[in-house]
Amino acid sequence: MATLAAQAPLREDASTIGVVSIAHGLSHFCQLMVPPLFPWIGASFGLSNTRLGLLMSVFFVVSFCGQALAGFVVDRHGAPRVLYGGLGLLGVAALGLGASPSYAVMLFFMALAGLGNCVFHPVDFSILNARVSASRLGHAYAAHGISGNLGWALAPVFVAGIAHATGSWRAALFSVAGLIGLVLAGVWIFRSWLVVPSAQPAAGGHAAAAPGALASAGGRFDFLRLPAVWSCFGFFLVSALALGAIQTFAPVAAGRLHDVPAAQVAVCLSIYMACAAAGMVLGGYLVRDPSLSARIVAGGFGVSTAVALLIALGSWPAAMVPALFGVMGLGAGIAGPSRDLLVRQATPPGATGRVYGVVYSGLDVGMTIAPLVFGALMDAGAHRGVWLGVALAQLVLIATAFNVKRNWRAAPGPAARA
Repeated sequence: MATLAAQAPLREDASTIGVVSIAHGLSHFCQLMVPPLFPWIGASFGLSNTRLGLLMSVFFVVSFCGQALAGFVVDRHGAPRVLYGGLGLLGVAALGLGASPSYAVMLFFMALAGLGNCVFHPVDFSILNARVSASRLGHAYAAHGISGNLGWALAPVFVAGIAHATGSWRAALFSVAGLIGLVLAGVWIFRSWLVVPSAQPAAGGHAAAAPGALASAGGRFDFLRLPAVWSCFGFFLVSALALGAIQTFAPVAAGRLHDVPAAQVAVCLSIYMACAAAGMVLGGYLVRDPSLSARIVAGGFGVSTAVALLIALGSWPAAMVPALFGVMGLGAGIAGPSRDLLVRQATPPGATGRVYGVVYSGLDVGMTIAPLVFGALMDAGAHRGVWLGVALAQLVLIATAFNVKRNWRAAPGPAARA
């Protein structure tokens, strides 16, 4: 049976992908609105690296708790409403962070930001899987991932640039709040590209679940019995351990190991994210063959693991370190679209929001743990240990990707046929 999504004109698919990707990019941007300001915030409140890392742990603990629940809310009430709420919470949180008079108040607003952040993956993939043509889903996943990496790449430059120019980390956070307001207004104006009628089948032959309907695979919680879902959860948890280190303390650790100037250290993360976005373009084409998804993930993270070991164990001139970050980001980016396809293959019909909510909450668990673990390593002066930890996490990802594929192939019923 042909699906409505499969017959959608290119303009409609592109518009949906564009609006979703812009919102997703902003969510990633907001995940890094605070870490680049750690030197200013730490000096302002007299904080150690571990206490600064706790700010991010609070963010991701709340995001983890909320993300799985957000998937149920999306399936029941529809993705657009949940998206507006998430953007609004992020805006309020950015304003509150900029005005915080103490570290304790910052912890509260980081929790509020985590609540806003939790909605995006269940919202985004519910919309993309339902509205975008099956033949263009690989490109949709690539665009979605690219927007996230661009958000990560732009945030350090944006907030650190404003902090340097104004001498105020608070001005940087107020500017982030203004940017969120602009994106929320744009998403509202183009909201027609986000609506999924309850009768519209989802891409790939799955019927989109009407608000409040039970998943066609069974009850609301039946998907939790699928080993593939928990394999995906574990995959994202380990992935986030590596990514959390790269986003917080790994650039500084590389700077200490290889005598990289502070200004160049800040650029390393932006280079990593920009190259990861470029890698996702290639990954979007490679993902056309679903049977290769696990191999592509393994190949991409294999490159990233090798580079992490080179940074940890080698001796490099400062000028080479940003280039190594770029190669590592390229490998991770190539793996991105295939990673998302692995999750889709594990998703029963009618449970998209719930599955993506639970699976992507693994990211939040990993991002909660990473700042504490790697912050403690930094405080102990174990800069090489930070990079060995990144390499180990990415090596585990390679094995986990094949475990995910094995589990969804072995799953009975709709999940195996997804």
